[in-house]
Amino acid sequence: MINLLGCSLRERCLVVLIWWVAGPALASAGPQASATTSALPPAVDRPYPGTVVLDVDATDTRHKIYRVHETVPVVPGSLTTLLYPQWETASHGPTGSVSRLAGLTIRSGDRDLDWARNPLNPYAFQVRVPHDAHTLDLQFQFLSPATAREGALSMTSALINVPWQSMLLYPAGYYVRDIPFNAALKLPHGFTAFTSLNAGQASDDTLHFDAVPLETLVDSPVYAGLHTRRIQLTTDAHPVFLDLLADAPEDLAVSGAAIARFGRTVNATEQLFGTPPWKRYETLVSLSNVFPGPGGTEHLESAENNLSADFFTNEHGHLLDRDLIWHELVHAWNGKHRLPEGLWTADFNTPSDDGMLWVYEGQTQFWGEVLAARLGHRSRQDTLDQWAYEAAMMLARKGRAWKSLADSSLDPVFDAGHHVTWTDWQRREDYYLEGPLFWLDVDAVLREKSAGRRSLDDLAHSFFQGVNTTQTSTYSFADLCSALNHIASSDWGAFLKQKLNSHDDNGLLDGLTKNGYALSFTDTPTPYFLQSEQDNGATDLTFSIGLTVDAKGNVRSLAWEGPAFRAGLSLGTRIVEVDGKAFSAENLKSAIVASGQQPVRLSIDVDGETSTVVIPYQGSLRYPHLMRIPGTVDGLAKVLAPK
Repeated sequence: MINLLGCSLRERCLVVLIWWVAGPALASAGPQASATTSALPPAVDRPYPGTVVLDVDATDTRHKIYRVHETVPVVPGSLTTLLYPQWETASHGPTGSVSRLAGLTIRSGDRDLDWARNPLNPYAFQVRVPHDAHTLDLQFQFLSPATAREGALSMTSALINVPWQSMLLYPAGYYVRDIPFNAALKLPHGFTAFTSLNAGQASDDTLHFDAVPLETLVDSPVYAGLHTRRIQLTTDAHPVFLDLLADAPEDLAVSGAAIARFGRTVNATEQLFGTPPWKRYETLVSLSNVFPGPGGTEHLESAENNLSADFFTNEHGHLLDRDLIWHELVHAWNGKHRLPEGLWTADFNTPSDDGMLWVYEGQTQFWGEVLAARLGHRSRQDTLDQWAYEAAMMLARKGRAWKSLADSSLDPVFDAGHHVTWTDWQRREDYYLEGPLFWLDVDAVLREKSAGRRSLDDLAHSFFQGVNTTQTSTYSFADLCSALNHIASSDWGAFLKQKLNSHDDNGLLDGLTKNGYALSFTDTPTPYFLQSEQDNGATDLTFSIGLTVDAKGNVRSLAWEGPAFRAGLSLGTRIVEVDGKAFSAENLKSAIVASGQQPVRLSIDVDGETSTVVIPYQGSLRYPHLMRIPGTVDGLAKVLAPK
């Protein structure tokens, strides 16, 4: 700092003049910002000069390696940028696995060409095209995770998933809907493939697919396997197929009653949402204890549904997953055909705005759970128990005090692929668990404002069917509010914003209360709660002492500032003893039951050091239930009634 106190006016002016002239030179002595930029050629909606030819060899299941050969038309003499997809549309985040691309070579004829990765954008590869070259030949490998510890497997000895976005590079500067791709896939001998793409006659175990825009290719994965079964669920102008791929042939057994129920559910979903946006829909289902799952990925004309091997042969053992297939089917309308405007992008390397995932995912979750109950995939009581569990979990999310549901909608942008340590404080994509509660409230208001004549069913049909079922159409927050107003007039903008931006629990359970139900806790777990414990591999004491713990005594999760937290337990703690007895889940639960007479005293091991802690809790075991509010109408009976 220059001190000019005591200087004359002339001296001060001279100092300022010197600083004005010499200042920039003096400043340049330190580090300066680089002129390098990560900017990509902007995507332009224009015809692409040619068709990209893509050949994928998926036969190396032992090493779990996909080998790719690609021929890309280019402009002679141009500086071409090739992009590896970064933003996967169904993950809503920058989850593209460019780190698994290896061995990239680019050639023109018999010449090897130098390429360079953009130092500020590792998904962009630049190459100078020779003046006499019209195409580039690319070769590389996609290295699938070799074990489940490394990530989600896409290849085993019996099952293969081909996510096209992981298997290609595409030219920058074009909308992905304008770039034609002609793809071929070579499979291990004996494998049968399922996809919404149309394929010609296979030769040498290679499928040759009809040319489609890159946008369609990436939205049309291939599932292939050794043990498969295809079941046609509907026979109308928009047929739906159930494509099963299993670790073992016995897992393909599906009862006639289940097949009939699946067919009825497809018909009910089409009746609810209107004309299907597909010509043919493939319900891709892996039945495996090796493949990743349970979980799903939506597409316009297909869906990936990864379920346990015994999903169909042990129907009562998978309560939590009974809505997955219907969630993904609903996405054909809500998410693929009709899309929040911020989620639509011209290519796969432009960031998306996830701000309306509470509609895209939250309302889809509502409909998946409702359809599962209406059509008998999950009983009415099990659905009430599910909503009790979801309500209790959301009530326990202390993070709402600083992080609203609107902010949680942005989680995939920065959280995808990262472990969340304190879920109830950090929150994690809460539009899934809170979605059914949120939209139950909207449904209750629609019924109230219309004297029971209208409901959320009317929004499903009028808003998501759209005008042109062959193209994606986008909508805004204002469009959604307008559609709700057409069903029942109200200040929907204010109503929705209050719920989205709230930092307290006021109104969180209104969807239950307005339908005549209250959340309560008893000392008896529901079947749904017990299956959630089984699926999570931990005893869940979240609603009493505030932790979950596995069979070895390892603390798996902690309630933020709950009783166990305040006692000094942390993630990674191992409970060695409970009141002087060797740890077991039953001993811990017995200590909680007796906490009114004596404190819960634990011997714990943290980072190799043992100590004793006392948990400040006096109560009993607490498990969530829904109870009827006396003197009220059972609104949930109407919501869940078959239509």
